[in-house]
Amino acid sequence: MDAMSDRPGITVILGVTACGKSAVAMELARARGGGEILSVDSMQVYRRMDIGTAKPTPAEQAATRHHLIDVVEPSETFSAARYVQLAESAIADMHSRFVPILAVGGTSLYLKALAEGLFEGPPADAAIRSELHERAEREGAATLHAELAAVDPQAGERIHPNDLRRIVRAIEVHRLTGLPISQLQQQFGRLREDYAFTFVGLRRDPDEESRRINERVKLMVRQGLVEETQRLLTEPAGLSRQARQALGYAQIVDFIEGRLSLTKAVEQIKVATRQFAKHQRTWFRRFPGVRWIDLAETISPREVAERIDADLP
Repeated sequence: MDAMSDRPGITVILGVTACGKSAVAMELARARGGGEILSVDSMQVYRRMDIGTAKPTPAEQAATRHHLIDVVEPSETFSAARYVQLAESAIADMHSRFVPILAVGGTSLYLKALAEGLFEGPPADAAIRSELHERAEREGAATLHAELAAVDPQAGERIHPNDLRRIVRAIEVHRLTGLPISQLQQQFGRLREDYAFTFVGLRRDPDEESRRINERVKLMVRQGLVEETQRLLTEPAGLSRQARQALGYAQIVDFIEGRLSLTKAVEQIKVATRQFAKHQRTWFRRFPGVRWIDLAETISPREVAERIDADLP
């Protein structure tokens, strides 16, 4: 809590996928005397998508309360706007109980939306979206990403080539307004004033990070990622386009439906996850005043948490 203005104080733990954020956050929650974790992850919101999202286990969630995990069905779509709405409610609840708030996750768009506010833009245009999705199915998302980069280089750099939903939205906004979405979003470059944010970043040597990503992907497969995806595909309501395109699940769906061998699917997950981590690093550099901590395998999550805790108000 910010004692000067009674604003909710939020400690944000940044870091690329598989860097060890969750383990550090849970140790920090204990060090802070019962802190709770606000997940900032666009896929952990989905129920039963557990292995592929590296969701905290039931035991971990029992030990440290988590918010915004398992809030929607895999058949539903989920937006940054809905995330902010639910996150604000969770923050108000934690603040009212004087609970230390730790925001943890790697979905940069959701974190930016929570910290700086949302750019809504013009309403969706069904005809434009239908055309773009049909093109993506025929020609691939990379074609649309190239089109976006041509009209809005800044958005093209920021948006991952596999993030079809945001690519479509950015092209849609440009067609409807004649302006790049990156230009329209510039007004949202300042932190909101009703929360007091402290940003802590965790980083590793890129080679070590790549090794950890590869090991995590192999572990997910051993834990049953293929079987989990098969169960999700057989649910009556099915998977939303958003859930179906999630990193890891998309490649396993291609395996299940006969477009890839399992070996190739696993290799593609590794490559795509490493590319995603590189994209996250670019995003995180934009957040102001991040205190970065360099991690090594010899440093335990508890030691890192103690170091962070010592510097927090």
